[in-house]
Amino acid sequence: MQAPDFWRRDGFLARALQPLAWLYGAAGRLRWAMAKPWQASVPVICIGNLVAGGAGKTPTALAVGRALAQRGLAVHFLSRGHGGRLHGPIRVDPTLHGSVDVGDEPLLLAAAAPAWIARDRVGGARAAIAAGAQVIVMDDGFQNPGLAKDLSLLVIDGAYGLGNGRVHPAGPLRETAALGLARADGVVVLQSGEAPAPLPSLGRPCLTARLIPNDAALALRGCRAVAFAGIGRPERFFQTVRELGVELVGQQAFADHHPFREDEIWRLLEMAQGLDARLLTTAKDAVRLPGAARAMVTVIDVSLAFDSPDDFERLLDRTVGVGVS
Repeated sequence: MQAPDFWRRDGFLARALQPLAWLYGAAGRLRWAMAKPWQASVPVICIGNLVAGGAGKTPTALAVGRALAQRGLAVHFLSRGHGGRLHGPIRVDPTLHGSVDVGDEPLLLAAAAPAWIARDRVGGARAAIAAGAQVIVMDDGFQNPGLAKDLSLLVIDGAYGLGNGRVHPAGPLRETAALGLARADGVVVLQSGEAPAPLPSLGRPCLTARLIPNDAALALRGCRAVAFAGIGRPERFFQTVRELGVELVGQQAFADHHPFREDEIWRLLEMAQGLDARLLTTAKDAVRLPGAARAMVTVIDVSLAFDSPDDFERLLDRTVGVGVS
């Protein structure tokens, strides 16, 4: 799904849909009121967001997992497996599973540490603990009340913010900002070269971070390129490409988690060849490419870096109680 443009501003259509937003919000509050969260025997860290679509959760989860592994902890990732056909609990095996099986984000997570997909988050946590997890990092699941969280971090795309501030379907929010922030332990604002969106008072410890391209991506400076992406906000990727010093001569946005067909990729390759340009995409999109096309597309890989690493480390220390080894 691509976020509709009216979610960015508080116009007539947003106000007209507000009664449905009240019902959606009430259903979410009832779900939480009736829940009895299961407390795991190991710390559970949840990386979530308030808006529908992508905000940078997976890069943040990977950064958290990397920091925990440096402490000598056995980190396991847990994801719902959005877009995959398997319900789990099942451990992701990139040699056996594709994005149609487990979704795209779990494949990225599994390249860094053991990763599990489970529609039943409690079942997934139990399976991870039985397999030796000393800490569980959830990619999404902030709005799921079944599994108790020891640390919840909300990720906000700094250029998009909270949209028009209304709950779905009147706006992009999964729940009101007030309710979500009240359950959060901290907020990660993902910044870029785009103009920042206004944010309300967050009332929680706030960390700023940026997506840093790897050395292979930095080597593309001066190249001509056509870029495509099927992520929550493709504009963020296109901005990253421009910031690399790449001459962006064409771009194509797809819906989040879009299952690419071979004919779509061949058309993009023909466009790039006709413009004497390289074809670029994200690591998340790359795992959904048809096999024959993957070698012909250049992947821009990024990692998340916190502007104040010490504040981030202290937040983790309060949760896992282990200093950096």
